[in-house]
Amino acid sequence: MSERRNQILEAAVRVIAQDGIRGLRVDKLATAAGVSTALIYYHFKDRTGVLDAALEYINHRAQRYTEHGLDTAQPRDRIENTLLLELQQTDEVRETSIAWGELRASAVFNTHLREPLAGSTHAWNTDIETLIRDGQLTGSLSAEIDAAAAAERLTTLVEGLSERWHSGSVSLDRARALLTGAVAVELDRP
Repeated sequence: MSERRNQILEAAVRVIAQDGIRGLRVDKLATAAGVSTALIYYHFKDRTGVLDAALEYINHRAQRYTEHGLDTAQPRDRIENTLLLELQQTDEVRETSIAWGELRASAVFNTHLREPLAGSTHAWNTDIETLIRDGQLTGSLSAEIDAAAAAERLTTLVEGLSERWHSGSVSLDRARALLTGAVAVELDRP
């Protein structure tokens, strides 16, 4: 990805996180990115192109910072760490998470966002499901766990906890404790 395109996408995520989808106007994005509107149109064609690219960019950012959860040896710990990395007090994680929530909420009315959001959600669920199945194959997690359903419940919970944390309804420590408890409920079966 070109440096300018990356610069524009970083600014797009920031603008979406701060002002929502409706606040993402090409002229405002150009100012935030420090580029001309012509350059934005060159790279993305139109506002919809920016939104689509921003969603993809958000997914790559999240994958980058959650892949560190895979560094641990035990499958159960890999799952928990990967999910907990979605709840971090860093600018990148907060901005990514808030922008993701804005895109998801906007898909209610902007139907063109639904398909790419569904695809991203499916991919995230599948990543966690694969980690659960890996744990089942090694015998460290019960074969009785419905891996697909557990993955979907856990990723859904992360999104909900993230929204509550960002809106001030729950502290980060409480959100992380609730997630850790849910992982135990889902995965620590005899």
